[in-house]
Amino acid sequence: MGGGLYSTNKKEFDKDLDLTKLKPYGDTMNDGKVQVSLTLPVEDGDKAVEAAKILAKKMGLEDPSVAYHCALDKGFTFCVVYGSLTHTVDYTSIQVQTVDVHTMDMSEVNEYIKDNIKRKVVVVGASTGTDAHTVGIDAIMNMKGFAGHYGLERYEMIEAHNLGSQVPNEEFIKKAIEFKADVLLVSQTVTQKNIHIQNLTELVELLEAEGLRDKVILICGGPRITHELAKELGYDAGFGPGKYADDVATFAITEIVKRNKQ
Repeated sequence: MGGGLYSTNKKEFDKDLDLTKLKPYGDTMNDGKVQVSLTLPVEDGDKAVEAAKILAKKMGLEDPSVAYHCALDKGFTFCVVYGSLTHTVDYTSIQVQTVDVHTMDMSEVNEYIKDNIKRKVVVVGASTGTDAHTVGIDAIMNMKGFAGHYGLERYEMIEAHNLGSQVPNEEFIKKAIEFKADVLLVSQTVTQKNIHIQNLTELVELLEAEGLRDKVILICGGPRITHELAKELGYDAGFGPGKYADDVATFAITEIVKRNKQ
């Protein structure tokens, strides 16, 4: 009796993965479970919690619950909301622009440059505009690199110049000319109000005005940078999180060789 009653009431879970109707995975396939955080500019309390639930429902969350909430300051409430996403996405129809190149390690990059370019490649990098963060450009440029990937300063066949942060675009171009740069690397960490879009666009316009755009490999990177965005803004490539000096170096040197053959 007990077993029969249990089997009657037991919820049957959908275990089939349909990539045309992809949902987030939480505890079981297709349950759509997600966790989102948000800050409301109101006092912490029951009304704030209810407001978070209503907003979550409008975002497409089914049976949302506020797992955690607290007052950030007077008049501000932080909430963590948990629920099941009702929306799906057709994963099979997604097309993403990526840097399509097989990444070489440091020694392979050095040998490739010796065999195909036959001189040191000059790379100039900076966090340009008002961006005061150097963590991104340092990870790519500095000798120690990041996460076990050595920076470009350690590469035998690369002459790397890290100009640091808050470098105006005009000064960046001036240094590029001075060092006779082959490659320009721009890191953008600060992205409030899309200031990175404005700054990156301005650099391209200045390079075009100076007649230099086609003479350099122009690369940008940062937390909100994608290859697709970079191409839209007039760059040769864009690298986001999870990319390292060897990824950047491989693209840059293969692109130089490709252009020289044209």
